[in-house]
Parts: sequence; C-alpha cells; structure tokens
Amino acid sequence: MKSVKPGRGPSFMGGVMSVLIGLFGVIWTVVAASAGGGVFALFGIIFIAVAVVQAVYNFKNATGKNRYSAFDITDSSEEPDPLNERFGNAQAAQQTKSDVDNKFCPYCGTPVAGDFEYCNNCGKKLP
Repeated sequence: MKSVKPGRGPSFMGGVMSVLIGLFGVIWTVVAASAGGGVFALFGIIFIAVAVVQAVYNFKNATGKNRYSAFDITDSSEEPDPLNERFGNAQAAQQTKSDVDNKFCPYCGTPVAGDFEYCNNCGKKLP
C-alpha cells in the first residue's frame, strides 16, 4: 500500500533556516554586547542554541534513510512509515510484500496478474 509522507525538502529547508537564525543570533549577540545590554545578549545566545539544535535535527532528518518524512509517496516494503511505528498501528507497520495483492500496477494502474514480474502496459517492475 502506498503512503504519502513529509519529504526531505521541508527538513532541508528547515536546516537552512536554522543556520540563518543562528547567524542572526550571532549578530544580535555582538550588537547587544557592544551596546552594553547584557540581558539582551542572552537572547542572542538562546537564538544560537536553538538554531544549532534545530539545524542538527533537520539536516539529520533530511539525509537519513528512515526519516520522518510529508510528501514522499512510498511503499511499505520500500520504507517503513514512522507514524505507524510511533502510534502503534501494528497491522500497517508489519504489512509485508506477501500481504499486498498485485491486482493493479502501482505506476500506471493497469490490471495485472499476481504472478507477473513486470507490468504489461508500462513495463516497470512490479513490487
């Protein structure tokens, strides 16, 4: 069964934004410290700390194999769905290739027999 999940793009964009927020925090801290505002300089340090944590999380998620992904269309045999694993949908999480009945090609939608290895219409290898 195909599922739609968040993709690598949102994570990579989040990582880039985290780097920009970190740069803003550095500039804020330098300006606040030079102006004599010790309390305001702490806000810049907080910006930097949050940016580092978010950048590490987002870049790791963007490059990881079993990432938490919103717009990828994957098959359960290609990549497990982290939401099924997290929220205990054991039936969907443990669905295997043998459980899927290949009555239609997942690429073009043409009906196919269960023992076919390739689609008669588009020629792509069936899952």
